[in-house]
Amino acid sequence: MKIAVLDWETVSNGGDITPDDIAKFGEVRIIPLSKAEEAAENIGDSEIVLCNKVPITREVMDKCPNIRYIGLFATGYNNVDIECATEKGIVVCNAGQYSTNAVAQQTFAYILDYFSRIRDYDAAVKDGMWVRSPKFSCFPFPTGELAGKTLSVVGFGSIGRTVARLGEAFGMNIVVNTRTLPENCPYEVTDVMTAAAKADVLTFHCPLTPQTKGIVNRELLGCMKNTAILINTSRGGAVCETDLAEALNSGKIAAAYLDVLEKEPMSADTPLRTAKNCVITPHTAWAALETRRRLVDIVCGNISAWLNGAPVNKVN
Repeated sequence: MKIAVLDWETVSNGGDITPDDIAKFGEVRIIPLSKAEEAAENIGDSEIVLCNKVPITREVMDKCPNIRYIGLFATGYNNVDIECATEKGIVVCNAGQYSTNAVAQQTFAYILDYFSRIRDYDAAVKDGMWVRSPKFSCFPFPTGELAGKTLSVVGFGSIGRTVARLGEAFGMNIVVNTRTLPENCPYEVTDVMTAAAKADVLTFHCPLTPQTKGIVNRELLGCMKNTAILINTSRGGAVCETDLAEALNSGKIAAAYLDVLEKEPMSADTPLRTAKNCVITPHTAWAALETRRRLVDIVCGNISAWLNGAPVNKVN
């Protein structure tokens, strides 16, 4: 069995994870990073293709007739032409719920960053503020307690539920917006505009669909409190970047924390790059070492199940 791994460097950071477990399934060719136009050449006559974000288009599949299985190092699978794969009898499997803990953790890292101002105080102390202070306690930067504040969670899958539970542990009031009404939900469930209006923190954990594309737009931002912050760790396409930049620069909302952008790597001309009170991390919420190890385990489990004739996490 020949296996092509098209973008291993999106999974392994300097060799902290090895492809040894993948090699148990056959002859593995590791490509650190593949450009879209190199995909077919790098796949060659491989039967199994593993990738994270490399586009596997109809053209690629036509050029590589040996492909029988496509495994994704990701939950999303919009980089694969699913219709074509189905026509050709190619099984496509994704990796779901591997990043729940890490993404929920980073969501609260953002929240605590905003309300506790640790970075601001550290910089000020190192600049001599405390040395010069006549008081034992120096607190020029306003901070706030999470208890009693409203956390609105858009998307109530595994990550959204975990974020809600963490918020509840901090004493926050939880409001949920989700496509499907969850059974026995202990929190208030409402429409997205009401969730935005009530939020002190509005955080997005929804898939990118025609309904959620551009959901963070001028209308939604106009519903928010000017003291509220917005967090997006879902998909960059959920945000209209021009509208968000305008809201930040005008003070319509207090801050935004973003781990995803519409174009990745980030476009140099995105208006969010210079927007006021906008913190951007380079799609790192999923990237904890434990999380990536779990991801590889899931991908290997998917291959094993497919080889045994009972595929799991199949998306077509």
